[in-house]
Amino acid sequence: MTTIEMARRLAELGQAEKACEGFALALRTQEDLSPADKMEAALFVLQLGGDYTLSYRALLELNRQGEYREESAAVMTEAFYEPNEKLLRSHYENNCKLLRKYPYLFRKDFLPFEELPVRFYPFDDKSFVPCRDGAFGEVTDYSEPVVTRNFFCNLDDPILAKDVYSQYELEYLNDNVRPSEWVGRENHIYLHYTDWAEFCAHLQVLNLRKLLEGKKLVFLIEEELSQYPIDFKERFGLDYSQYPVKPLGVREINRLVWQTQLSYHNGGDFFNEVLDGHPNMVCTSSIMYETLQAIFKDVAETLDDARNSREIAEVFDSNDWGNASMIQELFRMRDRTDKDIMVAYFFRDEEHTHTLDPAARITPAIMLQPHFGYFLTNMAGDSQGRAIMTSTQFDEIFNSPIFKNFKYIKTFTPMRRITTSYAAAIRFMANQPEYLPNGKVGVVHDEVLARVSFRGFMKDPQERIFKDSVVVRFEDAKLNPTATFRALTEFLDLPYTESMTYCSFNGQRMETYSEDGTAEGFDTEAVYRTHDEFATDAERCYIEYFLRDAYEYYGYDFHYYKGEPMDKERVEELIRGFSVIDHYMLTTMRLGYLKAVEYNRKEDQEAGLSPDYPETVEEEAERITKEKMEEADAKRKFVADLLMKGITLVNMNGRQLQFIPVLKLDPALMERPMYH
Repeated sequence: MTTIEMARRLAELGQAEKACEGFALALRTQEDLSPADKMEAALFVLQLGGDYTLSYRALLELNRQGEYREESAAVMTEAFYEPNEKLLRSHYENNCKLLRKYPYLFRKDFLPFEELPVRFYPFDDKSFVPCRDGAFGEVTDYSEPVVTRNFFCNLDDPILAKDVYSQYELEYLNDNVRPSEWVGRENHIYLHYTDWAEFCAHLQVLNLRKLLEGKKLVFLIEEELSQYPIDFKERFGLDYSQYPVKPLGVREINRLVWQTQLSYHNGGDFFNEVLDGHPNMVCTSSIMYETLQAIFKDVAETLDDARNSREIAEVFDSNDWGNASMIQELFRMRDRTDKDIMVAYFFRDEEHTHTLDPAARITPAIMLQPHFGYFLTNMAGDSQGRAIMTSTQFDEIFNSPIFKNFKYIKTFTPMRRITTSYAAAIRFMANQPEYLPNGKVGVVHDEVLARVSFRGFMKDPQERIFKDSVVVRFEDAKLNPTATFRALTEFLDLPYTESMTYCSFNGQRMETYSEDGTAEGFDTEAVYRTHDEFATDAERCYIEYFLRDAYEYYGYDFHYYKGEPMDKERVEELIRGFSVIDHYMLTTMRLGYLKAVEYNRKEDQEAGLSPDYPETVEEEAERITKEKMEEADAKRKFVADLLMKGITLVNMNGRQLQFIPVLKLDPALMERPMYH
């Protein structure tokens, strides 16, 4: 018996709630339903007060397929449009009232509500389904936090944008284009709408009140485009050239570019060096996340303890805090956040800001690359046969007040061929001194397992900081830098500038090679160097097989996995071949636990304790090391067994993870063939 048959039987037995759950399950699982079955399930769930979105989507599908078109449209109109028509009319009339008084909209013949060419059917609190001439469109969230185009590609002239119907993008433009009075020149935002009736229709779903307050927007309708740009001095008597450029304020900065740390040695520093010195972005090099937190905590405590502005000036001047106006503004804020402190901190001296254009039309973005010494990741199965991926470090980012308080976030993730990145990471760890500067041992963790378990190239589609995100391949950036960085600046909504044609640090050009002979800058050697002495084929085959979906999605060919069947015996054979990673794990763990046991026994001695230790220091350290290696071996087999089932990857909220899209390059700008 199918799910819908069971639901139908429950309805016949008078068990309405259980039947509703069954019909909802049938719609949710998209089992093979006939149009009649789908219509029946949608109506039952809708009438019984179940998850109406399931019914809504089913009705939309039927309508688009030409099945029950009139019936589905009638149901949606009665259930979703008519109860909200009064509110939509109110939105429209309020916007019309505001625009009739607005000086920079030159057309005022608004259509009567009944004549608008588009009906908007509310889907939820944020989304609508547009309906034009009886044809229903897609569910659209006009406040979706995504900037879809390169508004700021050319800053020589005032911003001109065509048919912007996104509330989020309108607010983005309004928040990031500086007022004309602040830049000493005409700097309005020109919005060209190619169809007056279409513009009027969208006034049902837009909220223009706050956008009109600053009088930054100029609306040009249809043929009025010929007026761009307007001479405000001649036409309105406004001479903006009389105003001096106003220094940036802390809360003007609301754009964050987050470069994520997918893993180690993915080429993140290369992206930093190319983006460094951009006239419209403060670029910071990789910085430890815990260091950032300590800095912000220290600054916050200093601000809280200060008694007056003079004391603040003395304290921060003595610490080379060059931007006096921002620190004073920060001191006066009584509702300041970590985001405000971060902005002021990165603007504190000219080392970070001297390449910025002080008279730019737009506010600069801040590029942040918070770095973690190690990713603590875990993969486990759940009761529904899915694999749950968790990361302590990503949880910190998701919950960070810094990220929560930036309204506009663009996210990009550098990716390098995973086996090459893996071997480069082992090379780095192998070349570390035996003892780190803090006296601790640099223990090599199970980097093979870490690569397979941590899917930093996958996102929860509902997570805000991943809404507007791309993966950028390191090989593309090296082999086709012009195409890659032009595409990246388009995604980040920045102009492509001369500063992106070379590598720099704090605006100073860097040499092509470092002192140790490492290839840097735009040299392509790093693309082809695979560091074979720091990885076995077995390690790399394991990585390729269990990340084969990522290899295929991001366009990498297999070098070590030859397409052979994979079973438990083959996995165990591969694990026995992990001789390089096991060597470094054993060597460093043995030393680390030796130091730890010595430290613990010393503490016992200082506390006046004299327990009878059954093992020598060396024996205890060796036993713990052996246990940890056995745990690692078991975990490798467990994760392999989990992934060989081909199960769905989800996060802790149970939402299925999706691949972050890869940055697409313009083939006409490519200098070399695409790397595979």
